[in-house]
Amino acid sequence: MKFKDQVVLITGGGRGIGAATASRFASEGARVVVSDMDLSPAEEVAKPLHGLAIACDVTDRGSVEAMVGRVVGELGRLDALICCAGIIRDNLLFKMTDEDWDSVIDTHLKGTFLCARAAQKPMVGRKYGKMVFLSSTSALGNRGQTNYSTAKAGLQGMARTLAIELGPFNINVNTVAPGFIETRMTRATAERMGVDFEAFKVGAASQIPLGRIGQPDDVAAVIAFLCSEDASFISGQTIYVRGGP
Repeated sequence: MKFKDQVVLITGGGRGIGAATASRFASEGARVVVSDMDLSPAEEVAKPLHGLAIACDVTDRGSVEAMVGRVVGELGRLDALICCAGIIRDNLLFKMTDEDWDSVIDTHLKGTFLCARAAQKPMVGRKYGKMVFLSSTSALGNRGQTNYSTAKAGLQGMARTLAIELGPFNINVNTVAPGFIETRMTRATAERMGVDFEAFKVGAASQIPLGRIGQPDDVAAVIAFLCSEDASFISGQTIYVRGGP
């Protein structure tokens, strides 16, 4: 119960890695706040965990500040912020629209920035906090993902910078970059490519040294580690969770 009584806010917590992360923290004693664009998936995850569900558009400053204000107002504190909210709008550059670019950049980069800026205030006041941003191996470049790759690389730079700024207030900021994880997002990628998802997973596993694809729980475990006291001297880092180098 290493997170007993701690309050952990997870954006994009209604599905996939976010949902697995909420479950992991709850299993170790945390009071979880599950945020998602729509209230229904957030409630589905939060209810069995006895957590709080909040609908929030992370691209909207007012919505984000209201969410953080509610968390602190109702639960009295905010110990950790986990930013998992994200979307994909994949396309090759010559087909990518302005909306494809704006929606992905706003959700990942602006959304994380707004959440971090709102969360740092109560954390700085207590001189304690953990932040983990969800990047991706796509930050290294991936065909058809100019918008997504750029956003995920930007999150790594954001984490390094905030680790410098917030370190004096005992706030750790890190990034986790998953490889192939079985989620709705990877299923959508297979559909975009016109590939059967089961065959897509087999092909991906054949390229991974550990011989299997990742599951949301694999990423949740690393996020939990980075928010634990075991990782109290780790900040500004990116950990790739991809089954190999």
